[in-house]
Amino acid sequence: MSDPVLYGYWRSSAAYRVRIAVNVKGVAAQYEYVRLREGEQRRKPFLALNPAGLVPAWRDADGFVLGQSLAIIEYIDDVFPEPPLLPSDPRLKAICREIAYGIACDIHPLGNLRVLERLSADFGASAEARAAWCRQWIGRGFAAIEPRLVHFAGRHSIGDQISLADICLVPQVYNARRFGLDLTPFPRIVAADASAREQPAFAAAAPETQPDAPSASPP
Repeated sequence: MSDPVLYGYWRSSAAYRVRIAVNVKGVAAQYEYVRLREGEQRRKPFLALNPAGLVPAWRDADGFVLGQSLAIIEYIDDVFPEPPLLPSDPRLKAICREIAYGIACDIHPLGNLRVLERLSADFGASAEARAAWCRQWIGRGFAAIEPRLVHFAGRHSIGDQISLADICLVPQVYNARRFGLDLTPFPRIVAADASAREQPAFAAAAPETQPDAPSASPP
């Protein structure tokens, strides 16, 4: 049986999350890169795979397909249970999900490419205006996450083990830096990000290491 396929884009933070999870689990997967800037996600071949027209998408060898990064990650966690991506303690598990969902559901959608494109198309937003928009919403989201890490973090976001919270946090910190957010008010987030990025699974998933990443890309 052939390997599953992950469809993504080098700078998609949602695809970045799934790359990390795949690496943490040691899952063999093929990668297909969808050129978002060229609109491949809106063309018929990709829409037949994922009608939402978004990356990432996951396809098993038998044709089973999933969209949405957290659904993909939780599916991978079920199919490949070691190492687990959620704490066993119910309260820590809930906090882990709170952090992950806060990023994936509250922060990330406001900085999605299609939202930024509409800001420019409908309201004439410049590149700097789009960056300021992203800084505002990432900053508000991080202001809610930082106190959680103050209370629950160890070496990583929840204690000393890599979890779903780290898998979602690291790509969002990447976006924060990309858009020029001052991270000084968020020392625990910065520390958790640094600790996670030391792990080979995170380093190998970084946007700049992906085969479809250009040698130099505008923000």
